[in-house]
Amino acid sequence: MKVGVLGAGQLGRMLAISGYPLDHQFGFSGNSNEEPSSLLGHMFIGDDSVNSLVDFADVITYESENTDVEIVKKIGKKVTVYPGEKSLFITQHRGREKALFDQLNIPCAPYQIVSSEQDLKNAVNTIGLPAILKTTTEGYDGKGQFLIHEKSQITKAWESMNGAESILEGFVNFKRELSLIAVRDTNNNHKYYPLVENTHHDGILRLTIAPAQAIDPEVQKTAEHYMQTLLDEMNHVGVLTIELFETNNGLVANEMAPRVHNSGHWSIEGANTSQFENHIRAITGQPLGDTTPTHPLSAMVNIIGKIGNIDTVLNMPNAHLHLYDKVERANRKLGHINITANSEQGLNSSIQQLQAFLPNEATVLTHHNL
Repeated sequence: MKVGVLGAGQLGRMLAISGYPLDHQFGFSGNSNEEPSSLLGHMFIGDDSVNSLVDFADVITYESENTDVEIVKKIGKKVTVYPGEKSLFITQHRGREKALFDQLNIPCAPYQIVSSEQDLKNAVNTIGLPAILKTTTEGYDGKGQFLIHEKSQITKAWESMNGAESILEGFVNFKRELSLIAVRDTNNNHKYYPLVENTHHDGILRLTIAPAQAIDPEVQKTAEHYMQTLLDEMNHVGVLTIELFETNNGLVANEMAPRVHNSGHWSIEGANTSQFENHIRAITGQPLGDTTPTHPLSAMVNIIGKIGNIDTVLNMPNAHLHLYDKVERANRKLGHINITANSEQGLNSSIQQLQAFLPNEATVLTHHNL
């Protein structure tokens, strides 16, 4: 089957790598022939790239929740698009996302939409402080966010939004950040990966541990229940990710992504079927693959800003290097390293070895103890 991808970044790249063994072909709509996916299939660039992709593809998917929903509606009249416009419409706006959580009785932080500084003042009085101000659309890796500790910061916080519609969310006192990745096919079959633990630094994901340790089976069941209601409500086909806070009072939903996700990259070597392969299986009508981990523990370390000495990683027998063919730039995701291990001690030892490969990550990795 010919699979079209709106976008040509590293997610499209890894989708193609996982899909070629299943005898699929890939096409991408992008901005240049220098993007990570450009050598992995047919590359369509220029003003007519989307139309060319539609002519090429039997089915189309998208890399980002920031994809123009009107484009998806338009091309959906000619070729099937998964996950579909409803998932995209909801997840690209934080207010609609939170409203869906409320509708489905999924706990989330108190929130209020604000469109002016006065709105923000009123919201602060209602929700209290600390609280986080975010743009309702776009924004990723910590961008478009301002943590407000005291009322004297309100003006500065609003100015940082540049007049964009925003959402104020009450601060959640959490123990750790988790995420759950699942996949649903066209026949309403569901598969779930284990909850994973995520460590962020400056708003960017740096480290994922899979499965998250010391998770009560009931917590996994609760997360899967939330996920199933979301998948079914949106009639979502493909991979869906939900980021969660683990608190003393249970799980609190943070946000969703209607796509394969950075916190699921560990599954390439760490699960029987990766998130990428399962997304392709789902949207092409193939049976979903088993999501059971292949090792007791896995980790994913993001390569941020600078690549470093590749040989250090290649000399580690349990490490797997994935580079995205991107130019080095501050805070840019250039690749990731997957590690598999049979024990907590072994995994932690491997993570520490990567300090030589990622000198700027030393503080983050040193402070993570399993």
